[in-house]
Amino acid sequence: MKVGIKKLPHATDLPLPHYATPGSAGLDLLAAVDAEMVIEPGKRAAVPTGIAIELPLGVEAQVRPRSGLALNQGITCLNAPGTIDSDYRGEIKAILINHSDQPFQISRGMKIAQMVIARHEQAELVEVDALSESERGAGGFGSTGMTVKV
Repeated sequence: MKVGIKKLPHATDLPLPHYATPGSAGLDLLAAVDAEMVIEPGKRAAVPTGIAIELPLGVEAQVRPRSGLALNQGITCLNAPGTIDSDYRGEIKAILINHSDQPFQISRGMKIAQMVIARHEQAELVEVDALSESERGAGGFGSTGMTVKV
């Protein structure tokens, strides 16, 4: 699949997003900040990546946290995964939140999030009077228990 990508003026010196390894599902997104940016504990910020993309119809991009930032720094994406629709042409930004008790400093070119390109379908919703029965039924949060039944 080919995806059009445009570097925005404030990111011309940064590399394009890339897969770190042949087995990577996500492309590394870099911070396209002009100056050091700090996210204080408990605060959030939309961090620019300096890119815009053109996705084929039926494809979305998902902005997701980087596991190392989450584990080691308490930094994650607030709306994970953040969806980029195929008809959006604006700059991709990562909405980051600092769950740690220390300020987090972002520098230009830092890996801040990852982007996964995925196919999707649009469903045709059909209104019905009743839904079929299932073993779970209407059981919601925690209804399947905390242990595996052997």
